[in-house]
Amino acid sequence: MSNEIERLLERQDEAVSVLFLENKGDELTDILVAALEEAFEILLEAAPAETIH
Repeated sequence: MSNEIERLLERQDEAVSVLFLENKGDELTDILVAALEEAFEILLEAAPAETIH
């Protein structure tokens, strides 16, 4: 992993920690929901168009 990616992940971890410390659950929930939606979109794009039985 490059240093740039590591720094990005560290900043994300710090941002989440701040949200926990400041008791901002709504903002954290919004971030998590957006991440899940993006993950599902990626999975749908990667899934085959037809189901194989």
